[in-house]
Amino acid sequence: MEKIILITGGNRGIGRAISLELAKKDYFICINYRNDENSAIEVINEIHLNGGTGSLIKADISKEEDIIKLFKEIDKIDGKLVGLINNAGVLEAQSDLANMSLERIKKTFDTNVFGTFACSKEAINRMSINQNGLGGSIINISSGASKSGSPNQYIDYASSKGAIDTFTIGLAKEVASVGIRVNAIRPGFIKTEIHKTPNRLDDVKKLIPMQRIGEPIEIAKAVVWLISEEASYTSGALIDIAGGK
Repeated sequence: MEKIILITGGNRGIGRAISLELAKKDYFICINYRNDENSAIEVINEIHLNGGTGSLIKADISKEEDIIKLFKEIDKIDGKLVGLINNAGVLEAQSDLANMSLERIKKTFDTNVFGTFACSKEAINRMSINQNGLGGSIINISSGASKSGSPNQYIDYASSKGAIDTFTIGLAKEVASVGIRVNAIRPGFIKTEIHKTPNRLDDVKKLIPMQRIGEPIEIAKAVVWLISEEASYTSGALIDIAGGK
């Protein structure tokens, strides 16, 4: 019987690194993607090439009906869900709030917050030891922006990640008795495609105590630890991986 881990947005950036690292630990990796099928295929092919197992599931986690279908696909696998990595998120162009559309704000919260809530709800109903589950781990990918607030840039994104921090703390307490741990990682500036502004990462290097930008693998390694038995007494933690910032 497979031990299944779902990684939302598992095909690119931090999600890709997480998918590849967890596959090395003999989990069955369900890679969720929204549109970029080619990148998803590349990741699953690499997993299979290295002797791992997994599958691809297309779904837009900003839509409840897609999330329900996503978990129904997982139910078809011969195994038990033991992990959920809430990684999928959206980040729009830089803007102050005065020039930000409500449509943009809603889009950000639909994916970053409501999608995370809905995926976690479905995962709990499968992982809970009170519902014939094995227990497990939920790891939310938050952001250092939840502390800085990202004024004049991404205040909507920062606020959505602040909600995820609070969600992590509350949910960890809510599901501890049913064998589920909940933690969050708050990455700082990491080399991914999410940064749309040219030269943004070069511009912020000097603000980071370590004087460098982080790599996706550095987030993935922390996820591997959090999901393992080595972190069996860790729940409700918000872990900053941001070069000292």
